Amino acid sequence: MPTRPLTMHQIRESLRLAAAGLSQPQIARALKLSLGVVNKYLQAARAAGVSWPLPDHLGDRQLRELLFPDKHREVALEKIAPDFAVVHQELQRKGVTRHLLWEEYATQYPERHYSYTRFTELYRAYRRTLRLSMRQTHRAGEKLFVDYAGPTVEIISPETGQARAAQIFVAVLGASNYTFAEATWTQSLPDWIGSHARALAFIGGAPEIAVIDNLKSGVNLADRYEPILNRSYQEMLAHYGMAAVPARVGRPRDKAKVEFGVQLVERWILARLRHRQFFSLSELNQAIRVLLEDLNHRPFKKLPGSRRSQFEALDRPALKPLPESHYEYAEWLSPRRLPPDYHLEIDGHYYSAPYQLIDRRLDVRLTTSGVEIFHETRRVALHPRSDRRGAHTTNPEHMPHSHRLYRQEQTPETILKRAEQIGPATCELVQVILRTLPILAQSAPSCFGLLSLAGRYTPERLEAACRRALTCGAHSRRSVLAILQNQLDRLPPEDAEPVALPQHSNIRGADYYQQLLSSRGDNLDAYTTDFGTLTPDEVARHG
Repeated sequence: MPTRPLTMHQIRESLRLAAAGLSQPQIARALKLSLGVVNKYLQAARAAGVSWPLPDHLGDRQLRELLFPDKHREVALEKIAPDFAVVHQELQRKGVTRHLLWEEYATQYPERHYSYTRFTELYRAYRRTLRLSMRQTHRAGEKLFVDYAGPTVEIISPETGQARAAQIFVAVLGASNYTFAEATWTQSLPDWIGSHARALAFIGGAPEIAVIDNLKSGVNLADRYEPILNRSYQEMLAHYGMAAVPARVGRPRDKAKVEFGVQLVERWILARLRHRQFFSLSELNQAIRVLLEDLNHRPFKKLPGSRRSQFEALDRPALKPLPESHYEYAEWLSPRRLPPDYHLEIDGHYYSAPYQLIDRRLDVRLTTSGVEIFHETRRVALHPRSDRRGAHTTNPEHMPHSHRLYRQEQTPETILKRAEQIGPATCELVQVILRTLPILAQSAPSCFGLLSLAGRYTPERLEAACRRALTCGAHSRRSVLAILQNQLDRLPPEDAEPVALPQHSNIRGADYYQQLLSSRGDNLDAYTTDFGTLTPDEVARHG
């Protein structure tokens, strides 16, 4: 580990402590110096005949001349200043320090270099000559600054002729100033995340940190100390192994790098496109990409190279490789409670979740192809995404046992199998109901209701009631229930008597029509011959 050059104050303290009787190890510990350095300066003092207390007139310059006459003569030689532009850029590399650069500089000019103290003073003076946006020291591969430009670009619809404003997304790497820009329709979450993914693909790697403005697409709650990021945005960053640091509200210097990058994009790209008309977003982005290439290859004014060359030298080697799998956009919805039917409504479609989580708050993650449901960070359901509004997607494992059993029985085969266990007449009546109501959602409840009568009246009575209902042409559960309630199923089929109609003034009977025909002198056979076989009502209508 290299040591920092000693000051004259430390030399004077070494002499004072030695005169006080302290050993060299004690002096080294007290002044936080190495034992060899302390020994070196005490020997130089003895060789020069200098002891403590020092004369009042002996200043630092005179003391240095006494102790180190040879090095003092080197001061008179003309010094060679380092190239501080190169020093400034080298400091942005990971692990490079000012002391390391000073050592390399001192090795290059062993007799004509500045001391480390003077080296740092001159470097600070150089930094003050740079732009304010260049004062921050950004480590290579560390930060990507992102923001939107203020001006927008109009895109004219070829079909309607109406103009729509496109937003300009800008991303700048901290160390090299390598810049990315593209146009999107909005600043909403899908466009915001999509622009990040395309920016990382453009630079071919992932930095450690994204420095962002407090845009709602990225930050749910802006806070100086503990900002809350949007969950979908945070998931995208995790996919690339990145973190996000929102700039403090009202502190533009926190994102000065991208502010300057936005300004460059406005001057060198948008200003040049101001007289052009664009008819699609892809056409605009193609024009931006051409001018962006020119911007990144344009030489710096005060630093050597260009954004592209500095990117290749600084940022590219320090960036993390991109993941092998392409990022799929996903959006997290606000938490919602699972209703009693254990189906969550998402974009008009209903997706099931385990019934045990009824009334619990669940998180929903939407992708272009699927729907994921989470409870306390654990995924509890995964469904393919559906655009059928009002329909249901149900996983049988999410259903209670009774519901699952009922659903398994909701097939014609299962219903007929249960009916066969009671008897052939019951099975035949069930088949009639299934043919009459071809939609299973209508016929299944009627069939189950019919079969449930076996529990109330015994299977034998139900079989007899179904046989009588088939004879009478009464093909419904209601008719079978009436037969059972009136115990008509107990009558043998051959003893069944016609049901007598009740007496009523509106019921005329067959005699009425015979009398009517006789009074008119008509012959019933004539009606049969002329009109075919007619009912008494038809005969009465024809008079």
